[in-house]
Amino acid sequence: MSVARITEVSASSSKSFEKAVRNGIKRATETLSNVTGAWVESQKVTVKDGKIDQYRVIIKVTFVLK
Repeated sequence: MSVARITEVSASSSKSFEKAVRNGIKRATETLSNVTGAWVESQKVTVKDGKIDQYRVIIKVTFVLK
């Protein structure tokens, strides 16, 4: 039997939501071991001068405890 934990990660990108998710997963796997999945809880953008400046996501990352 394994036990998993879920942690919340906030990430951003100036390119796209997909890139923001990839940035969040990359950063989470630098710190957490045994990452098995993630899901996007929310998405938002920041706007500067009438254009999208940043794509931001909150993701929930699941990892299995040793």
